[in-house]
Amino acid sequence: MFGRLGSFCYRCRRLVGVLWALALVVLGSAQGAIGTSFQDKFTLPDVESRTGFDLLDKHFGGQGTGLSGTIVFRADQGVNDPRVKAGMEALFAKVDARDDVKIGSPYAPGGDRQIAAPPSADAGKIAFATLEMPQDTPLKSTLAVSKEIRAAVPTDVPGLHVEIGGASFAKFAAPNSETLGIAFAVVILILAFGSVLAMGLPVGVALAGIGVGTILVGFVSQVLTLPNFATILGVMIGLGVGIDYALFIVTRYRESLHKGHTVEESISIALDTAGRAVTFAGTTVVISLLGMLTMQVSFVTGLAVGAATVVAVTVVSSLTLLPALLGFAGQRVNVTRWRGLIAAGLVAVALVGVGLKVSPLMAGLPLAAVVLAASFAYAPLRREVPRFGQKPIRETLSYRWSRFIQHRPWQTAIGGAVVLVVLSLPVLGMRLGFADEGNFAKETTTRKAYDLLVAGFGPGFNGTLILVAEVPAGTQAAALKPITDAVAADPGVVFVSPATLDNPASPTAVLWRLVPRTAPQDAATTQLVNRLRDKVLPGAEQQAKIHVAVTGAVAVQTDFSDYLSARLPLFFAAVLGLSFLLLMTVFRSVLVPLKAVLMNLLSIGAAYGITVAVFQWGWLSSLTGVEPAPIEPFMPMMLFAIVFGLSMDYEVFLLSRVREEWLRTGDSRTSVADGLAATARVITAAAAIMVFLFGSFLLEADRTIKLFGMGLAVAVLLDATVIRLLLVPATMELLGDRNWWFPRWLDRTLPKVNVEGAPEPDPQLQPV
Repeated sequence: MFGRLGSFCYRCRRLVGVLWALALVVLGSAQGAIGTSFQDKFTLPDVESRTGFDLLDKHFGGQGTGLSGTIVFRADQGVNDPRVKAGMEALFAKVDARDDVKIGSPYAPGGDRQIAAPPSADAGKIAFATLEMPQDTPLKSTLAVSKEIRAAVPTDVPGLHVEIGGASFAKFAAPNSETLGIAFAVVILILAFGSVLAMGLPVGVALAGIGVGTILVGFVSQVLTLPNFATILGVMIGLGVGIDYALFIVTRYRESLHKGHTVEESISIALDTAGRAVTFAGTTVVISLLGMLTMQVSFVTGLAVGAATVVAVTVVSSLTLLPALLGFAGQRVNVTRWRGLIAAGLVAVALVGVGLKVSPLMAGLPLAAVVLAASFAYAPLRREVPRFGQKPIRETLSYRWSRFIQHRPWQTAIGGAVVLVVLSLPVLGMRLGFADEGNFAKETTTRKAYDLLVAGFGPGFNGTLILVAEVPAGTQAAALKPITDAVAADPGVVFVSPATLDNPASPTAVLWRLVPRTAPQDAATTQLVNRLRDKVLPGAEQQAKIHVAVTGAVAVQTDFSDYLSARLPLFFAAVLGLSFLLLMTVFRSVLVPLKAVLMNLLSIGAAYGITVAVFQWGWLSSLTGVEPAPIEPFMPMMLFAIVFGLSMDYEVFLLSRVREEWLRTGDSRTSVADGLAATARVITAAAAIMVFLFGSFLLEADRTIKLFGMGLAVAVLLDATVIRLLLVPATMELLGDRNWWFPRWLDRTLPKVNVEGAPEPDPQLQPV
C-alpha cells in the first residue's frame, strides 16, 4: 500500500502539488470568510467554585463570573484632585458607553473601598475601576476595549499614570521564535544532508502541513472550545514532527538512490519503509494527545484535538506532498551548488533576524535573491559544492559507540538510569497552580497594574475570594454575622466585607468579598481556600443554617488543579496502556515495548524535574527571565502527552531499523549496532532540530510558552542522548534474543502490523 502510494504520488506529482496548493488557498479563504472562535475559557465539572458561580449568576446578575479586569491609576496629587477626577470620569464614561462592558468607578457611591487607604504609603494616591465583560467575549473584543482605554487616557493631567490590569485584557503577542527554530533547522539539515534541496524539502513539507492543519484548527474552534494557545501549540508540535517525519523519508529515499534504484523505485521504497514508521509514529503522537480527552475539561479537549489535527495533517503531507516533491527533485536531491548554499545561509540569517526582532538582518532575504540572480551571470556560483564521502555503516562513530556500550552494558544502564532519576527528584516538590499577573513582563501594563494594586491594597487584593450562599426567606443580615466573624478571625484574611443580600426586602442569596493576606499564586492562599471550606465555615454554617460556597478566580484555580491531579493517573494509564499495546503489536515483543514505556517515563520525569527547578524554584532565572511560580496544572498532562508521543517517534524509527536487521540476520547483537549506526545520524539531526525549535520559545515573554518550550526541549534532548545512546543499546545487549520473546498465543491474538516494509538485502549490513 505505502509503496503504491509513493509511486502514485510520483507519477501524479503535478496533480498532488496543485491539490495541496488549492487546499491552502481554498481553506484559507473559507476561514477568512467564516472566521475563528477561539475562547480562553474552560468549563469546570461539579465542584464548589462552579456552584458558587452558578449562584452568582442566578441571584446577583452574574457579577464576578465574567472576564474581569481593572483600570488602575496613580496620581501624585491624589486621585480626588479635581483634574484627576474629571479626566478619569470621562474615561470611565467612554468605556461604560459600550454595551458589553460593566465598569465600577471608585467615584461612584460605595466606591470609596476602591481608593487606597492607610496604612498604605500610597493612601489616596492609587485607585482602580473594575471592568467586567461576558465570559464568552472573544479576544478581539477585550483587546478592542484595552485599545479604547489607552486612547482615552487623559494626557493633560500631570502626575497621572494609568494602567490596565487583568490577564483577559492583556495584549497578546503572537510568538515568532519559531522562525529561529526554522533557521537552526536549515543549518542542521544542510549539515546532515550536505544538500540544500534535501534541506528544503522537509521544511517545505512541514510548513505546508502546518498551514493546512492550523486552518482546520480554526474550523474546529467553531465547534469545540479552543483557547488561543491551541494554534501556537499546533505550530510548535507540527513544525517539529513535520520536519522530523520528512527527514526520515528523505534519508531513506537518498539511501535507495545511492544503491542504484530509480527515482520512482526509491520513492516507493522510502514510503514502504520510513513511510510506514512515520505513519505509526504519527498515530502514536495523535493517540497520546487524544488521551487528554480523559480529563473531560472543555479547553483541554480543545487543545488535544487542535494539536492532534495538526500532527495528523503533517503525516498526510509527508506521505503525499513529499513524494511528489521528491519526484520533481529527482537525482538533484544529492546535488548542492554554491549559489544554493549561500542563499540558504542568508535565508537562515534573515530568519534569525525575525526571531530576535532585529530588522536589519531581514536584508538576508533580498540578498539571497540577489545571489540567485547573480548565479546566472557568474559561473562559479553554479558549481557543485564538493561532497564528502559517506563511510560504511560499520566504520562510523555510531557503530563504534554502540559496540563500546555493548561491552559495558551494566555500567551504562545503571549510570544512565541514575542520571535520569537524579534529574527527576525535583518532581517530588512540584506544586500545581497558576501563575498570577505578577509573572507578566515588568514592562507590560498588566504587570504595572498588578504592582500598583499591591502597593495600594496589599498582595492579596489581586486574588479576592467570593463567598456566596442561598438563604431562607426572611433572613436578616444580622443572622449572617457568625459567617462574617468566623472568616474575619482567620489569620490569612485581611478584609471581609459585610454580608450583602441580593434583595434586602426579600432576600434569596448573600455574598461576601474576602481579601487574602497573600498573593493569588502563593501556597498560603490555596491553603486559605481549603481551610475556609474544611475548618472555618462548617461551624459558622451550622449557626447561620446555610451552606456557603467559596468561589472566585483563586478558588477556581484550586479546584481545577485538584480535579486535574485526581484524573492524571487515569490519563497516564490510558496513554501508557495504548502505547504499550501498539508497540507490542508492531514489534511482536513484550519486553521491547515494556522497556520503551519505562525509559520514556524516566526521560519525562527528568524533564519534569528540570522544569520544576527552573519555573517553580527559580533556578537560572537570570538567564531565562522566569520568575518563580507554581507549575500550571495542565502542564504535566500536556508535556506528558506531547513528549511521550515524540519520544515514541525515535523509539519507532530506531527499533524498526533494529528489527529489520534482526529479521535479516537473526543476530541480536549486530542488529542493535547496525540499527543504531544506520539511524543515529538522522535521529541526531531530528532531535537537534526539535531541541533548537522548542528551546527558541524560551525567548518569548509568555511564561506558558516558555514552560512548554523548555519542557519539550529538555525531554527531547534527554531522549536522544541518555535514552537512545545509552539505555537502549545497553538494555538490548543485556536481554539479547529475549528482546524479541513473544508468546504464541499473543502472536495469534494480535493483528500483524508491519512498519519495516520489505527492503532488499544490503551486503554492507551482513554480519562479518
